[in-house]
Amino acid sequence: MWRNIVSNFLTLLIVVLVGVAGLVAWAKQQYEGPGPLTEGVCLRVEQNATFSRVSQDLLAQGAISSGYIFRAGADYEGKSGSLKFGSYLIAPGSSMQDIIEQITAGGPSTCGTELNLRIGVNAQQLILRELDAASGQYVEKAKFDPVAEAKPEGFDEAAAKADVRLRITLAEGVTSWQVVEALKSAEFLKGEVAKVPAEGTLAPDSYEVRRGADRAGLLDEMAKRQTAILAAAWENRASGLPYETPEEALVMASIVEKETGVPEERRQVASVFVNRLEQGMKLQTDPTVIYGVTEGKGVLGRGLRQSELNRETPYNTYVVAGLPPGPICNPGRAAIEAALNPDSTQYLFFVADGTGGHVFAETLDEHNRNVARWREIERQQKSQGSGN
Repeated sequence: MWRNIVSNFLTLLIVVLVGVAGLVAWAKQQYEGPGPLTEGVCLRVEQNATFSRVSQDLLAQGAISSGYIFRAGADYEGKSGSLKFGSYLIAPGSSMQDIIEQITAGGPSTCGTELNLRIGVNAQQLILRELDAASGQYVEKAKFDPVAEAKPEGFDEAAAKADVRLRITLAEGVTSWQVVEALKSAEFLKGEVAKVPAEGTLAPDSYEVRRGADRAGLLDEMAKRQTAILAAAWENRASGLPYETPEEALVMASIVEKETGVPEERRQVASVFVNRLEQGMKLQTDPTVIYGVTEGKGVLGRGLRQSELNRETPYNTYVVAGLPPGPICNPGRAAIEAALNPDSTQYLFFVADGTGGHVFAETLDEHNRNVARWREIERQQKSQGSGN
């Protein structure tokens, strides 16, 4: 009798153990295997949120199959107390384990709202946009000049959310004065700027910032990046260039940046000015003259006057030989690399070609013919414009 009882007990125990093992294996597969999402969703984790609340939200969005397994997995991995608030883009097929890793690692929000102050050569804009989780594309909600235009209705409320991702984006060719003035208009930054940074020393790039970040500290970061970019390009420069220091190369890069917006032309434009320096020719470039007039404080907004072209200033490269005394803008990485690795050409001249680019020439006669063609294009464009 006892033998039967023991045998039955052992059989039952084995069945239970097998069942438990099967249940554990199933739960493990549910936790680590692909999730049920067929398209991305945006999960918002509030400050002081709990895994219980988050699991309910994920269940409601169809991102997980079991709130219990989700919470148990977080407990097992020791992450139940590590939730980081923010907005997270949950990709299709994300496992529970993937989601837990994502929402406990922290970092910048990957969906939700982004506020970007874009500092351009001709204008600055505050752009508020939201990520559509299903398509993965941002949808613009508001865009305006924070200095010249009033805020759109509802902007302050949307921009004040705790998990809004904040960015400052510098376009290639902006001046240091433009950057400082734009940063002053950013209400999500704080602190005074005692001095405008030296021209050319700020790296055009996109900078993620925290609310309340110090303006001077942000400028220091921009300068740090530009220093690293210039150092790396100088290290990898072509031989025989007419620059004695990295700073002289930075001056050239700023001219290249202002002379062309066509990426494929940068090294050609650089070659023109390098060739001119090597042959003792004046650079004769309008952007340097313009900088001498504006001092980098905004856009000239008109053509250069003959008196300005004739006036002797340190930045008038029609009058003064060699490079101007300093950069005329903050050049981007590509312009810096072009200045330090220009194309090998015999070009000495270039002029607009009517398509947004330029046509290059080795001789003055060839250049004069190109200029004549450009004047004809200008005449036709003016004629068509007046006819409309």
